[in-house]
Amino acid sequence: MFEYNSSKPNLILREYGRNIQKLVNHIKTIDDKDKRNRYAETLVELMRQLNPAISETNETNQKLWDDLFIMAEFDLDIDSPYPKPEEEILNKKPLKLGYSDNHIRFKHYGKNMEKLIEKALELEDKEEREGAIVYIGKLMRSFYSTWNKDNIEDESILKNIKELSKDELDIDLEKVKEHNLFESLYKERPSNNNNNKGSGKNRRHKGRSGGGRGGNNKSNGRRRRH
Repeated sequence: MFEYNSSKPNLILREYGRNIQKLVNHIKTIDDKDKRNRYAETLVELMRQLNPAISETNETNQKLWDDLFIMAEFDLDIDSPYPKPEEEILNKKPLKLGYSDNHIRFKHYGKNMEKLIEKALELEDKEEREGAIVYIGKLMRSFYSTWNKDNIEDESILKNIKELSKDELDIDLEKVKEHNLFESLYKERPSNNNNNKGSGKNRRHKGRSGGGRGGNNKSNGRRRRH
């Protein structure tokens, strides 16, 4: 008769396999405590060999002994080098990860943009503050173009700056438009592939023309010898 896993008891710790679980069950039946201790130490070493990636540290050693008790359903009387784990650890639920409470007003600009706004608000010199506003405006246009194909107007950028700074940062809009102060920091370089291809064709064309002239010279030479 074949024995199927579906008809066998469920494994407590599947990573060790059914044979290790059988050895644990056998150790529980041994009456002599000293013998149980020796068998338990041998079994823990075998569990370590089944996981060669586990380095031999105090923490990993304790985990192996804890796993032994877990597979024995905490019903194993041995002298472990570590405290016997509590049964509640199996039913203990992990702590829930809290959601980030950092509210970002404009996500396409990112949190760092808000920090730059805060730094600009600390500037007391009028020219330095205006320079900071211009730099922030340039960054905003660059970040916006990363996520949106449409171009953002200077009015919208200035409006966002004022909103993030609670109307404490402002600059003359006409001045911005006249001098393109919010022009993006990063520009796309035009592709020169077409020009290079054309240059290559010209070079190949010139090469063929030169070859033709060379052929004519040879012909002329033959006529001179005659």
